[in-house]
Amino acid sequence: MATSTIAGTLHSRHLHCRTLLLLLPYLPIAFLLVDGGGIPTTLDGPFTPATRAFDRSLRQGSEDVPLSDPRLAPRARPPSPEQIALAASADPTSLWVSWVTGRAQVGSHLTPLDPTAVRSEVWYGERPASADTVAHPHHVARGSAEVYSQLYPYPGLLNYTSGVIHHVRLVGLRPSTRYYYRCGDSSLKGGLSDERSFVTLPAPAPDAYPRRVAVVGDLGLTGNSTSTVDHLARNDPSMILMVGDMTYANQYRTTGGRGVPCFSCSFPDAPIRESYQPRWDGWGRFMEPLASRVTMMVTEGNHEIEPQGHGGAATFASYLARFAVPSEESGSNTKFYYSFNAGGIHFIMLGAYVDYNRTGAQYSWLEKDLHKVDRRVTPWVVASWHTPWYNSYSSHYQEFECMRQEMEGLLYQHGVDIVFSGHVHAYERMNRVFNYTLDPCGPVYITIGDGGNIEKIDIDHADDPGKCPSPGDNHPEFGGVCHLNFTSGPAKGKFCWERQPEWSAFRESSFGHGILEVVNSTYALWTWHRNQDAYGEHSVGDQIYIVREPDKCLLQPRGLIPQDCPSAGCPSSTLSSTSGAEQAAKNGRLLWTTTCMILISTVL
Repeated sequence: MATSTIAGTLHSRHLHCRTLLLLLPYLPIAFLLVDGGGIPTTLDGPFTPATRAFDRSLRQGSEDVPLSDPRLAPRARPPSPEQIALAASADPTSLWVSWVTGRAQVGSHLTPLDPTAVRSEVWYGERPASADTVAHPHHVARGSAEVYSQLYPYPGLLNYTSGVIHHVRLVGLRPSTRYYYRCGDSSLKGGLSDERSFVTLPAPAPDAYPRRVAVVGDLGLTGNSTSTVDHLARNDPSMILMVGDMTYANQYRTTGGRGVPCFSCSFPDAPIRESYQPRWDGWGRFMEPLASRVTMMVTEGNHEIEPQGHGGAATFASYLARFAVPSEESGSNTKFYYSFNAGGIHFIMLGAYVDYNRTGAQYSWLEKDLHKVDRRVTPWVVASWHTPWYNSYSSHYQEFECMRQEMEGLLYQHGVDIVFSGHVHAYERMNRVFNYTLDPCGPVYITIGDGGNIEKIDIDHADDPGKCPSPGDNHPEFGGVCHLNFTSGPAKGKFCWERQPEWSAFRESSFGHGILEVVNSTYALWTWHRNQDAYGEHSVGDQIYIVREPDKCLLQPRGLIPQDCPSAGCPSSTLSSTSGAEQAAKNGRLLWTTTCMILISTVL
């Protein structure tokens, strides 16, 4: 960058600062906040990698909460509904309501309940049922019901058949509006739930966003899990993203008992990876107080695979039956991947445990879905799936490299802004990256698999001495193995870096959750909350403004995007090649921001 260009840039920013002062009385508070408060922005990056060491005064994990706990035990008597949960549809004019009636069964010879013997109804309106319903009558919507079973053809293993699982889609709703509802079967005494309420998500628009989006992964149902959910609920989200591995029911034998951190270690002679399905019912009851009032959007993880039948031929039975997602509405026709809008955000939920190759159905659907996004209406695109592509922990290191090589170019081409994943039981936020290269137009990848599950927190990094996995480790439970060594940069010729990789901005081994608050079409505040900070005033573990630069990061023609890493990887040399002029321009931007904020503070 020439010196004259830098001078012009700084002059332009000075004029902008003067204009800002003139417009100050008319500016919304949210705009002023994005430049203040000492919170960094992605414009300040790439950041020097930082690690906060694991706090040895904390336990790495905790035991599962027993099903006898009041939060997990049945509270409703049949035919009353329980495990009530909401899910968004493709747009805010519709919404899914799900619940369970009847009692699940565990044993050797079971007779499943008849899902046609009970109605699936939702009575809803904009006023409570006790209010005047003449001018504002309640509507009724009807849906479908199903029962699923977990069946094991092995001696000594118990089977399971679920209660009746209901899904009803409400349509014709008004965005950003509170509705009151009851669900169940109105023909049966005690067949309807008590009245709940929810607020629909905002309509797609560049100036309307969900108030707070909570993000959590690998939650489980331990003492740590309950701390995570309690902390999350206090942060009062308007929507929840659950990035896979919900219940960890597959840490148990079919006979129940105690869950274990490592199933194969504790039960090496088990004929199949068993699961204890009543943990799903306990999890549904535990989440109901929150999930019955805000939409909870899920994607599958490896702990949802739950193989059954001869040789594990059937999989994902509980996940597919229990959750309603907008698959048909978004054109995917499968619950493994789908999309939806929430105000000015287009959310994409992908599946890591179904075909992700470029010749497959998921890739084809993703390509079409991204092509349909109108960034003038939904400026933000947020993607989520269970397994991280960028991960500097030893656990699951390079495990889903094949998926990255297949799909990363497509996400980059369409300017995806943020990616959330779980799987690794720790927190890590990346610098903007593409193809292992620091790139100001790459997404911000965030790993948030620290919900609190029974498998404990991950504390080892692949760059720690003696902690680099061998290329034979970390084989995925679906898909191929594409482990690679790096061909240039600090990790040239190696499978692991010997220090924290430059694309890893911050990492910490603690349980917690995140909150995404989109301010406008270019600024979004991301905050990671650690469980141990739950009672600290304004205490956060990590916080940053993620800034979109649509004028700088134009959607890329397909031909300009490398579709594959070189055979041995593509590490970055961006930091070491940054010119002094470019650094001076960055310093100028920071100086302008600081000066302008000082002036604003003086005026206020």
